[in-house]
Amino acid sequence: METQRSWTPISGTDHHPVPYRPARMAPAESVAAAARLRDRMTQRRTVRAFAPDPVDEQVVLDAIAVASTAPSGAHQQPWTFVLVTDPAVRARIREAAEEEERRSYAGRLGEEWLAALRPLGTDEHKPHLTDAPYLIVVFAQRYFLDEATGEKHKHYYVDESVGIAVGMLLTALHLSGLAALTHTPSPMRFLSEILGRPRNEKAFAVIPVGYPASDATVPDLVRKNLDQVLVRV
Repeated sequence: METQRSWTPISGTDHHPVPYRPARMAPAESVAAAARLRDRMTQRRTVRAFAPDPVDEQVVLDAIAVASTAPSGAHQQPWTFVLVTDPAVRARIREAAEEEERRSYAGRLGEEWLAALRPLGTDEHKPHLTDAPYLIVVFAQRYFLDEATGEKHKHYYVDESVGIAVGMLLTALHLSGLAALTHTPSPMRFLSEILGRPRNEKAFAVIPVGYPASDATVPDLVRKNLDQVLVRV
């Protein structure tokens, strides 16, 4: 079982600010870049059917590195990304996840939640967990566990921080030409057991990653437009 070694989130023992001078875009260039990004992200969809085609692992590693640049409470970076490629381990994860999902779809979710899911066509079968060439299992570190001393140190805004990191991960994967799915079986304790994670970590999401299957389909969804999600004050 793993723990984390003692570390400090800021270089050195005292807080010494360093200059921040990113290159500043010309206004027209900035508007054009924002428009391109908006167009590309509008095309992002959640995919549940994956091709077995291999994916260069460096693309996935770079996406995880992007996620690790997310802001976090007190810069504590309370996340762990477990990259699962072993087919046997993915098969165990799928078996355990489908067992939990069978219970959920049999009534544990409640009729209101089941009714909300029906238009999406989801059920207890989760082939994406073994079809996709990669699984990224994201864990939230509820607290920091110092390996050297065994002491616990509280983390702050854990769910908010990990949620932002996952959003950046999905964005990076999409912009790199890959498809992904956020899968959150409930409960997810089996993930800690299968992957041997320490007691300070709690599973947050399972994200299959790869190329869409040639016959993949997605629901014909309508996203809210900007006027529906934006309030000017």
